[in-house]
Amino acid sequence: MPEPTLFPRASGILLHPTCLPGPDGIGDLGPAAHRFVDWLADHAQSIWQVLPLGPTSYGDSPYQTLSAFGGNPLLVSFERLHADGWLTAADLADRPDLPADHVEFGPVINWKMMVLDRAWAGFCARAAQPQWREFEAWCGRHADWLDTLAMFLALKEENGGQPWPQWEPPLVRRDEAALAQARVRLAKRIDAHRFRQWLFATQWDALREHARRRGVRLVGDIPIFVAHDSSDVWMRPELFQIDAAGKPLAVAGVPPDYFSTDGQLWGNPLYDWKAVAADGYRWWIARVRACLEQVDVVRLDHFRGFEAYWRVPAGAKTAREGSWIPGPGAAMFTALREGLGGTLPLIAEDLGLITPAVDALREQFELPGMKVLQFAWSGPDNAFLPHEHTPHSVVYTGTHDNDPVLGWWRHLAGAEEQALVAEYVGAPVDEPHWTLIRLGLQSCAHTFITTMPDVLGLGREARLNLPGADQGNWSWRFAPAALDGPEGARLARLTWLYRRAPGQKAPARQDPESPAGGSFA
Repeated sequence: MPEPTLFPRASGILLHPTCLPGPDGIGDLGPAAHRFVDWLADHAQSIWQVLPLGPTSYGDSPYQTLSAFGGNPLLVSFERLHADGWLTAADLADRPDLPADHVEFGPVINWKMMVLDRAWAGFCARAAQPQWREFEAWCGRHADWLDTLAMFLALKEENGGQPWPQWEPPLVRRDEAALAQARVRLAKRIDAHRFRQWLFATQWDALREHARRRGVRLVGDIPIFVAHDSSDVWMRPELFQIDAAGKPLAVAGVPPDYFSTDGQLWGNPLYDWKAVAADGYRWWIARVRACLEQVDVVRLDHFRGFEAYWRVPAGAKTAREGSWIPGPGAAMFTALREGLGGTLPLIAEDLGLITPAVDALREQFELPGMKVLQFAWSGPDNAFLPHEHTPHSVVYTGTHDNDPVLGWWRHLAGAEEQALVAEYVGAPVDEPHWTLIRLGLQSCAHTFITTMPDVLGLGREARLNLPGADQGNWSWRFAPAALDGPEGARLARLTWLYRRAPGQKAPARQDPESPAGGSFA
């Protein structure tokens, strides 16, 4: 069992930064993010879990990014850049009228990319030598991935945004003469993209330091697969199952499951695990190390794919046509443990079709698994029910792929499931979101995570992602006033009651007349 300091009894919130309030059409790393850290700390929450932080592309999904190492420049705060002196009031005077309750990615991307170029111009014009040295030193420390990403993004701009297999053949195969010419031709754009990455990194580092001061740990997320149109696949094609022209030989997905009767056809290129192993798993070690430079603990998405992955032939219409292929297994995690120098601060996302071999792999490396309370109500032997939980696990009300609890309750939970919830808690269920929050906080699992929509009592309108849907995902945001309501105090009281904040003074009850709040909620 890992040392208790890695996973003390604690609780927190799952919220991606894009969901935060802010003036530029999308949540960012500015004042609202710092205020959210304060709200967590003030209400006895010691964990903030985010989704992958990489630069998004077509579809706007944080699970399909242009780089496994870079940051998303859409998260850069213009308020911070104005305070730093790289933007002037005039640079922000033409701010468009963007919605506050959701992200309209097209207009947001156009606005933010334009203003980031203004910030680069401002930096070039006004930065002093110490600031230039800081920027250049950071670029040097991260050159192993940064130079490739900046070149990739500049070439992608030059090619009208087309995926890299559609570029000129010398660039597709990374011919050194063609790359040398591009470095000269695109030098200014390459530096502009380096600058965007530096801005993200400095703002994230400031946020992480603020979280550390307030006693809030950050939990990050690493998707098992990377996007086909990414700097990672373009630069290291030998690590993936693709042909000489860059086309996948097979793609990733999962068989029919809870979300889809045809399975999920993700389309990501698959790893050539023999090539990855022959390279000593160095790419994966670097990837996990880079993420752990940003966060304290990492949720490893689709953990079961490391034991065996679902291989779908290229061109297949649905994921039904796939088959299970052995993954790297223990060899990769042994290499990670040796490369990172000790205990692995990882959470295994072990949802879906889990076999004894997957459980054995997780247990071999002492990784906590996930328990999702929305999945718990098939009967008393369901492993997601609180009485079946184990201490070394992380319990969630739901994930970014689920409806908020109220949406689940109103649209997906049948009468039998609802009746079982009421029977389980021995009381009427008037507020199902608080019922599941209380059950999660009660659990013997060392970590409990709920979502911000569940704390706020929101329904399907606040769903972040519907797997398989082509549009409308990743866009929900909340208003600044949402943090001023009574929900935080209610959460703090329950957190104290179930001892997930040692040393916390007892907050006032929300309803002194009834310790249970009237119903089990």
